[in-house]
Amino acid sequence: MSSPWLRGITRAYMMSAAFWCGFALLMGLQYRPPNPQHFWSSLLDLLVEVALRGFALAFWTPPIFFLVGRFLRYSDHRIRYIGLWALGAIPFVILNTSFVWLLVPPYDDTLQKHLPRSFSWWLLMIRNGFADQTFIFIAVVVAAHAYQYLKRLQREEREKYEYQRALVASELQVLKMQVHPHFLFNTLHGIAALIDTDTKSAKSMLIKLSSLLRKTLDRDCSDLVPLEDELHFVQEYLEVEKMRLGDRLRVEWLVAEQTRNLAVPRMILQPLAENAVRHGVAASREGGWIKIVTSLDAGALTISLRNSVGGKALIGTGVGIRNVEARLKYLYFGDASIRFSLSDDHTASVRLCIPALNSRIARPEAVEV
Repeated sequence: MSSPWLRGITRAYMMSAAFWCGFALLMGLQYRPPNPQHFWSSLLDLLVEVALRGFALAFWTPPIFFLVGRFLRYSDHRIRYIGLWALGAIPFVILNTSFVWLLVPPYDDTLQKHLPRSFSWWLLMIRNGFADQTFIFIAVVVAAHAYQYLKRLQREEREKYEYQRALVASELQVLKMQVHPHFLFNTLHGIAALIDTDTKSAKSMLIKLSSLLRKTLDRDCSDLVPLEDELHFVQEYLEVEKMRLGDRLRVEWLVAEQTRNLAVPRMILQPLAENAVRHGVAASREGGWIKIVTSLDAGALTISLRNSVGGKALIGTGVGIRNVEARLKYLYFGDASIRFSLSDDHTASVRLCIPALNSRIARPEAVEV
């Protein structure tokens, strides 16, 4: 098995050879087209010479790219840096001319044949081709710098993208951690209200709460869960609240069957259900109702949570709605929305609309909702 380093060098030389052989073929067809009287033999000679000249240029191109990548960090001293590369044209012309001189015998256009190699012919090749080879050297150096700057730009974009992902992940984790204390504080506050009046119910609520917290910790590593799991979690939370409120809390579920396996953000509904209980149902002496409806339409999952609002609602900090809105923004990048409305018939409603994504998360059996 060849190493990645060797594969990279091989790929670089293959790409260089393909480019320079193609370039040399175009130049050869322009300046020395095949002889119509001896077409095939002259064409074969041309192709051989093109391959040799292309190989000569291809031989030096990867090393130039390597040197540019190695010494680009010294480009802050621009005059010295440009001067050194300009001086590099001299050894390039000498080495490349010598390489071509060894590979390709001298050709006399007048005699239409190859001549023996000689030192005078080598000097003539340098004199006649110095400008062209200098231009080629400059073009290769410029291309190498453009390639290095492109690699640097791609690396910076990749690092920026990874940094943004890490930032979003950390902010999302903060939002998750914000939900847990809020939920825990409100639930414990409800348990404290029952300790003096109904110790048995308070104890049952505490056991239910510990079960909910255990499930919260077990699911803490995942951002998305099946809707069925989320509904089951909300159902257990509402059962805890029902122990405190009794018959004052009535819950109705209208869950479309095709939505149960769709993925939703973890604990996205619990803060909304908590708001409905705390600021709607619990604020009324007569109690109230909560209705949760899910539907699937045009590739979007819609979850509606409506509740009655009776009496004077408690004033909250708005943590639940703001948290849900922020998490939807980070997870779906504007493709999800949340809308809250309060109607004249003393009904509050929250409507979530998120992309319908199939969930493949393995989960234990859930109680039917």
